[in-house]
This record gives sequence, C-alpha cells and structure tokens, in this order.
Amino acid sequence: MSTPQPTSLPAAPAYSGYTSPIPVVRTHLGHALASEWTKIRSVRSTMWTLGVFVLLVVGIGVGTAALVAANADGADLANENALAFGFFGLLLGSMCVITLGVLTTASEYGTGMIRTTMVACPSRGRVLAAKAIVFFLVAFVVTLISSVFVAMIDVALMPEAREPSGGEWAKGTLGVSLFVALLGLLSLAVGSIIRHSAGAITIMIGLVLAPLVIALFMFSESLVDLREALFEYSIPNLLSVFYSTSLTDTGPSGWDPLWIALGVTAAAFAAAFALLEKRDV
Repeated sequence: MSTPQPTSLPAAPAYSGYTSPIPVVRTHLGHALASEWTKIRSVRSTMWTLGVFVLLVVGIGVGTAALVAANADGADLANENALAFGFFGLLLGSMCVITLGVLTTASEYGTGMIRTTMVACPSRGRVLAAKAIVFFLVAFVVTLISSVFVAMIDVALMPEAREPSGGEWAKGTLGVSLFVALLGLLSLAVGSIIRHSAGAITIMIGLVLAPLVIALFMFSESLVDLREALFEYSIPNLLSVFYSTSLTDTGPSGWDPLWIALGVTAAAFAAAFALLEKRDV
C-alpha cells in the first residue's frame, strides 16, 4: 500500500508593508523646543502662575509708588529714584517664577509624563536644554514687560523725583528681568535634581529667605563677618542692588548680582545634566 504524499500549500502573497504618509525625519533641538513650548502654554497652572506674578509686580509696584507720591512732599522725593519702588513687587513676584520653574520639570516626574517625553526624545540632555530655553524666554519676556510698565508708571506718578539715568533704566528693567529669569532657571535645575515639586519649591524658598532671616538674629560680635556676608549675598539684597538700594555699603554692586546668579545657575545645570544621564526616569 503506497504512502500518501503531502499536498503542497499555496504560496503566501507577498506583503509590501505600510508606508506612512508622514515623512520620517531625524529629530533635533527644534522639535524639542516646539514640544516644550506646547506644554508650557497649554498647562493651566502656567497661566495662573504668570497671572499672579504680573498682578503682584504691577499691583504692588504701582500701589507703593502711588502711596508714597500721595503722602510725601516734593522735597522728600527730590533725591529718590522712582524705579526703586518696583522692587517690592518683583521680590514677591519672584516666588511665582520659582514655583513655575520647579513645576516645569518636577511635575513631569510626579505625574509620570516624563516617561512619555523620554520615549519621544531619548536624548535627555536635549529635553532639559529645551525646557531651560523655553522657560527662560517666557520668564524673561513676562518680567521685562511687567517691570518696564511699572517703571514708566512710577516715574509718571513722581514728577518731583529725579530723572533716572540710562544705566538706572537698564538695571531697573533689563537687569532685574535677567536676574529673575535666572532665578527661575535655577529653580528648574533644582526641580530636575530633586524630582519632587514640594521639596524643590521648599529648597528654593529657603534659599531666598533663609540667609536674610538668619542674619537678622546673629547678634554675637564673633559672627559679624558671617552676618555681613549673609546680608550682602542674600537674594533680596542682590535684587535690590539693581535699584541702588543695597542693605549694606559693601558687597556686590552694579551688575555683579547678575554674574553671581549666572554662575550659580550654570553650576546647578551642570549637576542636573550629570544626574540626568545616570538616573533612571
């Protein structure tokens, strides 16, 4: 009896594959910038935080100048720099920039969104660089517009005050805007290092307030040098230097606070980049 031969199966049709109509291109920094810009402008907390920032800077800055102008004599204002009254609003408003800087990075770790971000762009350094560029530009532009507006209103409210020089205008608008934006950028780096929103915000608020508060209670003569250093390099004093109203006669002056902020922020970002490459997301 013969063994039945197996029947051959018909050949499977060739599969040509799927071709996406979307062109495949190599990603670059521009794509990361577009992604981060979409994120920062579409999140509701960004609008609320920047809105409160503008409200504090404009409201307190203009309100303080109006109060002083209404209760001071012309002779008392003769030697005053009207731009200096914008300091109070910017000091409080900087807390909003600090908060937004931390949330720009730390919130993605808290929600787990960072995994999606890293899948879309595996280059971690590129992601952090894009976040830093977008945030710095947003913080700088909003601060510059607010500070220029407050400066113009304050000068108009105090015609008896002396006319600010060109250097005072530059420091009271451009200088403080760069300083506040760098302070927010430092917060962004701290948020990337800590990866916890509440913890990073607490650290940054402590960095802003602790040196000045600690120095106020250093009454011992042996701590005079330390007390003076804390006063001189506290963030409120560094910000006041741009308005020529420093708490001390020594220490940073002119544009020195900007270079100090730039150096500290660069060091923080170097640490953030190094840790970003070593850690898991």
